[in-house]
Amino acid sequence: MTGKQTLTIIKPGAVSHEYIGPILAMINEAGFHIAAMKYFRLTPIQARSFYSVHKEKTFFNSLIEFMTSGPVVVAILEKENAVLDYRKLIGATDPTKAEEGTIRKMFAESIERNAVHGSDSDANATRECYFFFSRSERFSMFDTIP
Repeated sequence: MTGKQTLTIIKPGAVSHEYIGPILAMINEAGFHIAAMKYFRLTPIQARSFYSVHKEKTFFNSLIEFMTSGPVVVAILEKENAVLDYRKLIGATDPTKAEEGTIRKMFAESIERNAVHGSDSDANATRECYFFFSRSERFSMFDTIP
């Protein structure tokens, strides 16, 4: 379903500040369908694997430490143009540069503790969705039932 799905992670900082409900409400109000959702704590192995694209960057170890510091909410979101629409909803990675009314502007603590993850491309969205969810765990609005 390229173009119709994206992945979000509500990160430990936002979870610990009780922002799950307000963030999910914004996602719902923006017209997204939640096709799958989990609430759990990432292990260091899972976090290193998921964020392996950043393994050579200076912030990698602090990212892994933060992402494993508490529970997260992971969800597959669906709608037409899901990746682009969600990237617009969450705003810039640096909350000081994010537009007013975006998730990161409203709920992020800093660039490192930026409240949510959002897939940055259709290809990464597909990979990320399969990282966390098997096909049987998804309830897509795009599935057709005979």
